[in-house]
Amino acid sequence: MKKIALLLAALLPLFAACDQKQPTTVKVMSYNIRYGTADDGDHVWSNRREAAAAMVLDQHPLVFGVQEALDFQLAYLKENCHGYDFVGVGREDGVSEGEHMAVFYDTERAQLENWGTYWLSETPEVPSFGWDAACKRTATWTLIKDLTTGQHFYFVNTHLDHVGKEARRNGLILLVERIGAMNPEGYPMILCGDFNVYPTDPCLNDLRGLMDDARITATSSDTGTTWHNWGKVDGTPGIDYIFYKGFKSCDSFQRVTKEYLGTPFVSDHYPVTAEFTY
Repeated sequence: MKKIALLLAALLPLFAACDQKQPTTVKVMSYNIRYGTADDGDHVWSNRREAAAAMVLDQHPLVFGVQEALDFQLAYLKENCHGYDFVGVGREDGVSEGEHMAVFYDTERAQLENWGTYWLSETPEVPSFGWDAACKRTATWTLIKDLTTGQHFYFVNTHLDHVGKEARRNGLILLVERIGAMNPEGYPMILCGDFNVYPTDPCLNDLRGLMDDARITATSSDTGTTWHNWGKVDGTPGIDYIFYKGFKSCDSFQRVTKEYLGTPFVSDHYPVTAEFTY
């Protein structure tokens, strides 16, 4: 009996540690960074780039997707956000020209297993306009390994057209088809981006049948405006989204509205973050 008592005493700390172990979460972000060549007066990229990097480091997502990013903006974030690297190509030529649908990941906490970019069009493997789109539009997908837990998940980043209704509808259909086919392992999956539509738009119906909207399902959620036009717009529904499937829960969905380094806005969109539990 004495030996059993000693054994139980030795095991009690291990049982206590198991009881205290918290569920593992992953934080992601979607950030429409605003074109670095736009004539935005006081809000030009050179005036807010330091604040943008400070925001990333403060929020510290494991993975985040950017929209409207040009090559020199990506280079700046990589240089000034220690530990982050990115993948993505320019939408105009498939190399470096134009908007990059880039995905950043923290190399100290995440491992990039695979990635690719395709165009939201009838010819998705080559740079191309889709349907009635005003611009070439792309999606970049990544397969990420969370080095803390060993868990894998897919992270997809996109930017739907701001003009073409058919382009938005068909682009989302293409995304839904590809998301449904790309994951035979059944890993958790996240889709983020600037969709340029309000949450009631019917073009989201097929996507809602496949994935959950973090804005709607999060335990703690922020449903405010995301495109604010440098503080001139408020009270409209958000057009920046994080959809997901395969996680146990979505614990939060939040806009990033705080100032950094005295700069009122890091973009004309508020970045949005979500936290998920495996």
